[in-house]
Amino acid sequence: MSIWWSLHLRREAASVPLARRLLLGTMESAGVDPDISFDLSVALSEACANAVEHGGDGGPDGPCKAYRVTAYLDGERCRIEVDDTGPGFPADLPGCPAGPVHRPAADAEDGRGLCLIRELADHVHIGNKPGSGGAVVSFDKILKWREDAPLVAV
Repeated sequence: MSIWWSLHLRREAASVPLARRLLLGTMESAGVDPDISFDLSVALSEACANAVEHGGDGGPDGPCKAYRVTAYLDGERCRIEVDDTGPGFPADLPGCPAGPVHRPAADAEDGRGLCLIRELADHVHIGNKPGSGGAVVSFDKILKWREDAPLVAV
C-alpha cells in the first residue's frame, strides 16, 4: 500500500489544523494505529506552526505567504516533509545538524517544537533547502496497523 499527497498552504494559523486533519483522516482510512497517527499529527502540527511563524520573513519578492506539506505512507513507514521559502534555519540553531542539540528551558516561551518532533518520530532531518533557500523539516515513523485495517501494508 502506498499513499502520497502534497499541500500548498497559506502561512496562516488556520492552515495547521487543516494539514493535521488531512493526515489523521488519511491514516484512519488506511487503518494506522491511532497512537501512531496521533504522534505524527502532533509532529506535523509543530512543523507547520514553525513554517507559519518563521517561513518567510522577506526576500526579493516580499514576504512568502505559503509553505508545502508532503506526506508519504509507503509500506511500513510514513514520511512527512514541511518546507518553506523563508530565510531557513541559522547554522547555529539548537537542534539543527550544525548546532548542538539541547532542550529549551522550562520557562521558555518557544523552542519546543523541534524537540517534540524529535521525540515523536523515529528519524528527523532539520535543515535548509540548497540553493533557493528555505527550511525543511522531515521526519519518518514506522507504522503499526489496527487489526481491522482495510489497507494493510504488503
